[in-house]
Amino acid sequence: MEFDLSLIWDSFPLLLQGALVTLKITAMSVGLGLVFGLLAGIASLTPFWWVRIPARCYVDFIRGTPLLIQIFLIYFALPVVLDTRVDPFVAAVTACSINSGAYLAEIFRAGIQSIDKGQTEAGRSLGLSWYQTMKEIVIPQAFKRIIPPLGNEFIAMLKDSSLVSVIGFEELTRSGQLIIAQTYGSFEIWTCVALIYLTMTLTISQLVAFLERRFRTNER
Repeated sequence: MEFDLSLIWDSFPLLLQGALVTLKITAMSVGLGLVFGLLAGIASLTPFWWVRIPARCYVDFIRGTPLLIQIFLIYFALPVVLDTRVDPFVAAVTACSINSGAYLAEIFRAGIQSIDKGQTEAGRSLGLSWYQTMKEIVIPQAFKRIIPPLGNEFIAMLKDSSLVSVIGFEELTRSGQLIIAQTYGSFEIWTCVALIYLTMTLTISQLVAFLERRFRTNER
């Protein structure tokens, strides 16, 4: 079996376009996931049970079910409830954001709990409310500690976003499938797709390592 480099060269622009869509989905999903995760992470630590229990149910349900099922629920089941069609891009970002938020909630929770309780007590002794203590003292310190797991979540979502190809959305994996359907060059195309994913994940890993070193330098 010969490796057709010309096929890769001809297909690369379409694969690159798919890779950009993958990055867009990932960035939007993790961005929204940060909001969901921060709110759920803080809620899971509040002394108010009526806030804490729904947050834990959200995290446990999403972490306990596959992302693929969540995509199907958003894209196929939600339109039945709303009696309207859901755009594939909206469904992809929504499902991935909700999924990412649950994992980020645990990251935020662990980061917040890693801060010495004396910091919280000091804030309260200064007259700050629980919310103000979290916002001004605890969360800024916790954020520096959770940069590595945040980077890992971004990489994980980058790869998991390939699952949105099942609803016909043309990101990197789906672009590869469409090219293979026309050219039958599965070995060449999947190799190229894998290398593009590898390039993106390595680049993100280096960026996360740089940010981690930068924050350590600032602390000194």
